Amino acid sequence: MSEAPQPTATASKPSSARVLPALVLAMLAYSVVQTAVVPILPSLAKELNVSGSNITWLMTANLLSAAVLTPLLGRFGDLRGRKPMLMISLGGLIAGSALAVSTHSFTLLVIARVLQGAGGGVLPLAISIVRDELPKEKVTGGVAAISASMGVGSGLGLVATGLLLEHWSYKSIFWMGLIFGLIAAVLVAVRVPQDPVVDKEGGADPLGAITLAGWLSALLVAVSQGNEWGWTSTKTLGLFAVAAVVALAWIVIESKVKHPLVDMKMMSRPAVAFTNISGLLIGFGMYGSFMVISNFAQTPAKFTHYGFTATVLHAGVMLLPSAVGSMLAAPVGALLIARRGPRLPLVLGGALGAVSMAYLALRHSAEGDIYTASAIFGLGVGLAYAAMPAYINGAVPAEQSGIANGMNAVLRTVGGAIGTAVMAAILTGDTIKGLPIPLPTLDAYKHAFWTTAAMCLIAAVVPFAIRRIKPAATATADQTPSPELAKTDA
Repeated sequence: MSEAPQPTATASKPSSARVLPALVLAMLAYSVVQTAVVPILPSLAKELNVSGSNITWLMTANLLSAAVLTPLLGRFGDLRGRKPMLMISLGGLIAGSALAVSTHSFTLLVIARVLQGAGGGVLPLAISIVRDELPKEKVTGGVAAISASMGVGSGLGLVATGLLLEHWSYKSIFWMGLIFGLIAAVLVAVRVPQDPVVDKEGGADPLGAITLAGWLSALLVAVSQGNEWGWTSTKTLGLFAVAAVVALAWIVIESKVKHPLVDMKMMSRPAVAFTNISGLLIGFGMYGSFMVISNFAQTPAKFTHYGFTATVLHAGVMLLPSAVGSMLAAPVGALLIARRGPRLPLVLGGALGAVSMAYLALRHSAEGDIYTASAIFGLGVGLAYAAMPAYINGAVPAEQSGIANGMNAVLRTVGGAIGTAVMAAILTGDTIKGLPIPLPTLDAYKHAFWTTAAMCLIAAVVPFAIRRIKPAATATADQTPSPELAKTDA
């Protein structure tokens, strides 16, 4: 059976050297902004005079906004053009950063984080632009570079946060986001052409958008606040119930309307459905591991006999190899996809993540252990993130590329929210008694590492549920990902 039809290559395609840097920088700007506040939430609570439970809304609000806006911007990109929606996405990131720089109000800072969440639309829109605009032989490397940039930016954001706080206040972090966003917006405006792939037959689906936002919001609030409210509390269980009911209503609506926001037939295709499951699990692993490793490194060794009493900067540096690994994985992933299809890099990505976390569960007494595990994990994340869009783009037509990749990005975000919540529950559920501040036991950290390893291992197994996609006879190592040129086995 043939894969979905792809945009026709033309002689007027712009060079990757002109378009790709702008798109990669846009992706870096968003991923840096999203994770930069994570290591400074405790200090922000003191600075803004709010409780530890309330300060987590700076992360929850951003996750909620990104989860809701990412698929909407991706779909509007399919309908109205990818470049205009990409500019709107970057505009939200810029506006949020500017508001954060200008205020000392916690409420306004939460609103700023909501606006920054619009930057989540960069990933599906940038991938769609690469698919539409770059010469066919450059698509593999372009998609891999953009996808891997998410892991690179997340790691760099943690390091940049520590470095900036060594010399300036927390506002410097939002200044960084503002500057990155402005540069990316200028480059996109100047270098990215208006895209020709627009779904002129599609239409608006307001009820689908409302129900999608409803179940995602209920789910993410329940997951993000479950540790604070209690997992069996009325509020938490009530929100989970609301999420389930509204999600079911959303599926029914999307199956019935003439122009659905998300085509359920498209979402049910094995290459899309199982790739999304892997995305959720890899998101769990990436965000969960960042939190656990950062906390472990900053633990005062004099109280616990583990950890490294690291500063925020030092902990960020320990995670820097993950950014380097993700960056190195992009060209490797592109080569593997072109030659063998996306299964191998996706399997390797999950497997390397599992190996790195299992390594930390067994060896964690030296800083070198953290650096080694971080590098291996980053390489795995980069390979997995490069493979996911290749699977999805090979299974959907070009006019659905934005929403398909947008939903994959949403599930990575949901996985990240679940991962951080589960890791927090594990660490707070087993603490050392008699200390002035509650600190997790070493066994709690070991359980967290093993849990993350298990999720990554499952992510490595999931791709085997997808029928193998083999390169077409005309494909070469320098061409587009094999799923976009290929046929599946019978």
